[in-house]
Amino acid sequence: MSREVANEKELIGTGLRKRTEEALADDFLRKAVAFTTDKLKIGKKMATDDFGHWEDWRERGRQIRKHVVDNLDYYLTQFTDNVANAGGHVHFCQTADEAVKTFMSIAEVRGAKLVAKGKSMVSEEIHLNHHLEERGIEAIETDLGEYILQLAKETPSHLIIPAIHKNKQQIADLFSVEAGESFVPETKVLAEFAKQRLRDYFLQADIGLTGCNFGVAETGAITLVSNEGNGRMVSTIPKCHVVIMGMERLVPTYDDLEVVLNLLARSATGQKLTTYTSMITGPRREGELDGPEELHLIILDNGRSAQLGDPIFQEVLHCIRCAACLNVCPVYRHVGGHTYGSVYSGPIGAVLTPLLQQDMKEAGQLSYASSLCGACYEACPVKIPLHDMLVQLRARKVRLGMTPLAERVAFKTFQTTFGNVKLYRMATKSAYYLMKPFVSNGVIKKAPGPAAGWTKSRHLPMKPKQSFRERWDELQQELKREGGGQAGALSNGARERGQHHD
Repeated sequence: MSREVANEKELIGTGLRKRTEEALADDFLRKAVAFTTDKLKIGKKMATDDFGHWEDWRERGRQIRKHVVDNLDYYLTQFTDNVANAGGHVHFCQTADEAVKTFMSIAEVRGAKLVAKGKSMVSEEIHLNHHLEERGIEAIETDLGEYILQLAKETPSHLIIPAIHKNKQQIADLFSVEAGESFVPETKVLAEFAKQRLRDYFLQADIGLTGCNFGVAETGAITLVSNEGNGRMVSTIPKCHVVIMGMERLVPTYDDLEVVLNLLARSATGQKLTTYTSMITGPRREGELDGPEELHLIILDNGRSAQLGDPIFQEVLHCIRCAACLNVCPVYRHVGGHTYGSVYSGPIGAVLTPLLQQDMKEAGQLSYASSLCGACYEACPVKIPLHDMLVQLRARKVRLGMTPLAERVAFKTFQTTFGNVKLYRMATKSAYYLMKPFVSNGVIKKAPGPAAGWTKSRHLPMKPKQSFRERWDELQQELKREGGGQAGALSNGARERGQHHD
């Protein structure tokens, strides 16, 4: 399967079915993703149970994120003023192209030939590596998972565990090719190679590039969390540190930061706190031993501000990128992240991608990559109703007339039939006889026409000859015989409710 997303705008929707079929046929991928997401789910449950009062923490997190997004202009001004006062350079960029041009201008001034990158999903969003390569600037991913994928020429398939689909043997093979020597598939050996190799890049890089987990408005501090320490190396050793962040990634105060860091670590990996938490306020000051000479902060809009004021979708900006929704999503767990064809995968990606790209035709197709079970909402530490948003995205596609003609006809027929009692009864009665020729042992294993997709991975149960409503009188008599008067009273009540639904 192609892991490239450079042409994602053309491929996201039209390629979704093909990518899904390929993922479902990849047994290793399915097992690897399910194994790791299970571990993450169990870890989260243990961490949140141990923490206690989790629902109270979730609600507090929701309130913080809502307050920030509701007052984003105020907190952005406060945050950027404090970054500037601390000696940082702030660049607002409306689009991905502007962000790329801004970074390139910084690189040109610095004469940069090598960029060491910490983990940054926003840099993936603007496809910065691709543009750097075109300019002849080498970009090295220093997050271990991202480094593995860079060697494999693949893109991340999970927000926090980008190489979730790789095993140790595959990683050993990649490192062996890179090093020109053979490595055994042992974690200690592989980690040692990566550490030695990346250390040279930290020392030689002209620019260190990171994302930003949270900006603290009251001080202008840029908060980075990592479990490998690469974020701290990238942000302190190169003489120039560039931060690229989405415009919504703010908290008002350090007290609020404490809340969201507790939510993030527990929801993401089941940790009490991420191993390294770095807070960077401006470049190195006089007398300080480490830190960059220059700090540039690129704040990206790229479709985010279009969600402000939207009563349905503004909440998507509350996301803290913990990926808990991916780990519980039955769709993601079966097909992995590359199937989505987007930088952001899983339920949050299915909502965020069409909104950021403002593309309902292609990216909007991702709204169908969901069972709408609501597990994503239950897992979300800030209570984003992703399943409701997915329904609303589907509704938007319908209103825009972007659904296939056959689907529109089918739903129109459904609306007409289910809105008329006589037609409904006629349809349910005839369904039994229409299904009968295709039934074997009580199920349909291979349905004809458009229904074939349903039976491709599961059997369709045969509709009973009699519906529950048609059997109701018979069941009522049984209840009376078994339970006497009480059952009869219950049945009368149920009958009234049934008549009401008629």
